[in-house]
Amino acid sequence: MTTQQVDLADVQGLLRYGYKHHTESVFLALRVRDRAAARAWLAQAPVANALPQKALPATVLQVALGAEGLAALGVADDVAAAFSPEFVSGLAGLPERSRRLGDTGANDPADWAWGSGPRTAHVLLLLYALPGLLEAFEAMIQSQCAAAFDVVARLTTIDMGGIEPFGFTDGISQPEVDWDGTRRMGDEDKVLRYGNEACLGEFVLGYRNEYGLYTDRPLLDPQRDPQGLLPRAEDHPDQADLGRNGSYLVLRQLEQDVDGFRRWIADATHGDATEGELLAAAMVGRTKTGEPLAGCGDRGLNRFDYDADPDGLRCPLGAHVRRANPRTADMPAGTGGLVSQLVRTLGFDATARRHDLVASARLHRLLRRGREYSVDGATRQGLHFVALNANIARQFEFVQTAWIASAHFDGLSGEVDPLLGTRSSSSASGTADAFSRPSDDQPNRRETGLPQFVTVRGGGYFFLPGLRALRYLLE
Repeated sequence: MTTQQVDLADVQGLLRYGYKHHTESVFLALRVRDRAAARAWLAQAPVANALPQKALPATVLQVALGAEGLAALGVADDVAAAFSPEFVSGLAGLPERSRRLGDTGANDPADWAWGSGPRTAHVLLLLYALPGLLEAFEAMIQSQCAAAFDVVARLTTIDMGGIEPFGFTDGISQPEVDWDGTRRMGDEDKVLRYGNEACLGEFVLGYRNEYGLYTDRPLLDPQRDPQGLLPRAEDHPDQADLGRNGSYLVLRQLEQDVDGFRRWIADATHGDATEGELLAAAMVGRTKTGEPLAGCGDRGLNRFDYDADPDGLRCPLGAHVRRANPRTADMPAGTGGLVSQLVRTLGFDATARRHDLVASARLHRLLRRGREYSVDGATRQGLHFVALNANIARQFEFVQTAWIASAHFDGLSGEVDPLLGTRSSSSASGTADAFSRPSDDQPNRRETGLPQFVTVRGGGYFFLPGLRALRYLLE
C-alpha cells in the first residue's frame, strides 16, 4: 500500500489543529484598500503551518482569500476563474443559492451585517492566542494592516468550555482525517459500514478523496510558474497545482435566540422541566452532556450509528445531529449476490429502501472549526460556524440543502432542522415549522409552530491556500 506524502510545512495549521488550547480568538473580515500594501503585508504575514508542534505557539495567524479578494489583489482573471464555481460566485452571490441554503426571510443576505454587496470580505484573518495574549497580538496585526485594508467585520469569540449557547456540549463529532494517506476506497468493508475515518482529499485539495479521485482545482501550465513555487499535481505531474495543500473555508455567523428557545421549550411542555429537557434533547439528538440518544455503549460519544434505530424511536429522524451527519454507509446494488440484488431492485428490502432515503455520509463530511460568541452583554450570542472542505457543493452545500434545510429529509414532511431551520420555507416545500417524535406504542408526538431559533448575520466562501500557493498568488 502506498501512502500520500503530505508537505505539512505547506498546509495551514487550522486544517490539522483546532487550536482548542488557544481559547482566545478573533476573526477579521477585510476589504483591500491599497493593493500594493495588501500584497506586501500578506507576503510577509506569519502564517502558521501544520508541522508537529513541540510546544504550543503563543499566537497563531491563518489567512483565507475570497473570490473578490483575488481580483482585488490583482490575481489574473483566468486563474481566479479556475476555482470552484461556488467559490467564484460566493455564498451570497446567487439568489438560487440563497434559496437552497435557507438564506431567505430573516436570513436574507440583503440584511446581513457583513458578507454581501459592498460588505463582502476580500480577505479573512483568523487570529488565535493562548489566554491573555490576544489583545496585544490583534493590536499588532491591526496596526500592520491599517494602511492596506478596511475592516468590514470584527468577529469576536468567547470560550464557553465546549458548550454552545443553547446549553449543549459541542464539537464532539469530527471526522478522523487520514493524514497518512493510507485509506483506500477499493476496500469494500470501508464503504459498507459507517466509519469516522475520512480520506485526506475530502478536506485538503490535491489528494485522493472518498471516490478515490482528485477534486477539481486550479491546475496551471508550468510556464506560468517559472520560479517553481507551486507543487506539481499528483494526478497531472505536468501541471502546477495551485490548490494542493489548500482547502475551502465556509464561514457563517449564526445568531442564536437562546431566550426564545428556552421560552418555546417551556411553553411546549407546559413548564414541566423534565419534559422540557427531553424535548430539547430530542431536537438536538444528544443530551446536554453529549450522550447520543441513539446510544453508544462504552464506545465513546462519537462511535455510534443509527442502524439499530431506523425509525427514530430513540433519536428522532429530524434531530439536528442526525441531519448534520446521518451516519449512513453505502448500500451497493450488488451486495449479497444476485438474489439480494433482485429483492432490492424490486423494492422488497425495507432496509435498502431506508438507506436510499439518505445519501452515504462519508461523501459529505465537514471539518468544523467554529467558535461561539457573545456580545452586547450576552443579548446577542451564537456561533461563528467555520467548516473546511475540498468541495463546497458536495460537502457544505449538500449538508445544508439536502439535510439541514430540507423539509423532506429521510421521508419526513413539513420539517426542517429544529435548531437551524428557516421556517418561512418556499411555497414548493410548504409549511416547515414542525418537529415529530416517533413512538412505537402511541401516536407520534408532533410539535408545530416552531419559531426560528437561529438567524444568519453574515458569512462567506474563502480559499485557505497552501503557503506556497499564497506566495505564488502574491508574486
